[in-house]
Amino acid sequence: MHIAIAGNIGAGKTTLTQLLAKHYKWDRLEEAVDNNPYLFDFYKDMSRWSFNLQVFFLNSRFEQLLEIRRSGRNVIQDRTIYEDAYIFAPNLHAMGLMTTRDFENYFRLFQNMDSSIVAPDLMIYLRASTENLVSQIAERGRDYETSISIDYLKRLNERYEAWISTYDKGKLLIVDVDDNRFHKSAEDLGTIINAIDGEVHGLFPTESNGKAGKPALVRKKK
Repeated sequence: MHIAIAGNIGAGKTTLTQLLAKHYKWDRLEEAVDNNPYLFDFYKDMSRWSFNLQVFFLNSRFEQLLEIRRSGRNVIQDRTIYEDAYIFAPNLHAMGLMTTRDFENYFRLFQNMDSSIVAPDLMIYLRASTENLVSQIAERGRDYETSISIDYLKRLNERYEAWISTYDKGKLLIVDVDDNRFHKSAEDLGTIINAIDGEVHGLFPTESNGKAGKPALVRKKK
């Protein structure tokens, strides 16, 4: 079983990955942040290092997917290869921080990879307002994230919503992070776990809408 967690910077992907891996006793695959040799340079000079950064992330995510297939283990994955290709790289290109030549080269590489990978059994999308993202980024205090602008987060949020609205590669669960505080509330985390069990085991199947079905939406119980 392969569950992947998608969401903007600061949405809580790593935290939820850790919590779910602990609950289900599954392996977790975290985003290659600490060992990414381009990340600090990228936030200092985005236009110079954008292509290098995105290729590194793309390759590391592809390697993770190959490992998932080889191992046959149950895995919770922090961020997906689709986010690299459909959100971060296009956003950098649109902002003039990645040249058209580099972006087209990058996207051809992704398309070649996409033809040989298998989508997650369940995609969990963490939806969060820009205000919440800013708050959570400040709370975790990573030095290299201090230069991230609100406009950059807004642009990413818009792309996330556009991408997730057309996602059709498998089952989809949307978690409203503004209402569900899973990182602080055991009850809220339980709500997510119950929804995952329903999606994975078919206890509460979503209404059919093509290949993936309509996404389930998780909010805090009122």
